[in-house]
Amino acid sequence: QLQASGGGLVQPGGSLRLSCAASGIIRSVNVMGWYRQVPGKQRELVASITTDGIIYYTDSVKGRFTISRDNSKNTMNLQMNSLQPEDTAVYYCNYLDFRNNYWGQGTQVTVSS
Repeated sequence: QLQASGGGLVQPGGSLRLSCAASGIIRSVNVMGWYRQVPGKQRELVASITTDGIIYYTDSVKGRFTISRDNSKNTMNLQMNSLQPEDTAVYYCNYLDFRNNYWGQGTQVTVSS
């Protein structure tokens, strides 16, 4: 089970921090990530981080977003800075291991003046 939090409304150039807490069966090797989706488009991977710290960012967020995790607490965060209107979307956290693929509930991020 994944519980996401931290979305909201922010002005362009502002910041938000998304958090995701995992519970249940958590395997020692997994990858957690943040996806986002806007109406009419496919869900896209924004950033991901493995249990040993390998990180991926989609090009559009490099230098603005920072993903992190605490393996001891099974939590993951996404610090989003310099937010732009094109970052507006529903953000979903995801947990993936060799056997399981879990999604959290979406959290809305709206960037607007």
